[in-house]
Amino acid sequence: MHDKPQAAPVREFRLPSARVLALSGRDAVAFAQAQFMNDVAALEDGQWQWNGWLTAKGRLVALFALLRLDAQTLWLLLPDADPAALAEALRRYVFRSKVVLSIPDIAAAGCFAPPAPAAGNRFARLDDARIALDMGGASGARTLLLGPCDATEDADALARWDAADLVHGLPRLPPGQAGQWTPQQLSLERLQAFSVRKGCYPGQEIVARTHFLGQAKRGLALLEADAPLEPGSEVYQDGQAIGSCVASAGRLALAVLPHAHADILQDADGRTLRQRPLADGLAR
Repeated sequence: MHDKPQAAPVREFRLPSARVLALSGRDAVAFAQAQFMNDVAALEDGQWQWNGWLTAKGRLVALFALLRLDAQTLWLLLPDADPAALAEALRRYVFRSKVVLSIPDIAAAGCFAPPAPAAGNRFARLDDARIALDMGGASGARTLLLGPCDATEDADALARWDAADLVHGLPRLPPGQAGQWTPQQLSLERLQAFSVRKGCYPGQEIVARTHFLGQAKRGLALLEADAPLEPGSEVYQDGQAIGSCVASAGRLALAVLPHAHADILQDADGRTLRQRPLADGLAR
């Protein structure tokens, strides 16, 4: 009999909506630097960052974690966006660049435990050919795993994971919300997900102008409702619509609202929406 109690095994669960789009080739980094809104060239091998692709009008098409495996290989970990649709759209801009876009068969899993070999923006390659990313924050430890996976479906754990994303200000955008919001409206500066100094990329002029002229009048707010809010539903203050929900998980929702608004808001049925503070920890 052991004198000390044995720690319970870490339970992993599938993240079915998380998929990988791979960019490979001599020009992979240069192509990503020219297309995406964060400074890809600043990454070293083994590092990752939050990043995204914008329309020419500066609206977010897809938000993702971008991993640099080596000088010729990048992975885009898409929490929600369809990798096939994104790859098709990006291929229109490849031209003569030596870059190949592919969708590898890579499973994603999560667990509520610290990623011992990984920390901050540095991911870890594990002995079982998997990659671990630190997704922890002020609300607790989390690890995201990419690679061979025996994890099972767990609806309760998945709901807790999705809620943690929203608590940390990570907007999980359904298709109907893609292409509608600027990075500043989604408060993506909290995730250090875009650059205003790295040079040109689609939508860069609008992002930079908003930043340097201080014209961002709206941002994300975390709301708690008595009943689930649907993305796209309006948020009211004193009977007037002042913003809309962009992402939801259970009774939590992220909404784009004016920076100056009341603490107590309502949904379309007049039910109270309580604002909660966003948690820190996902900036990379």
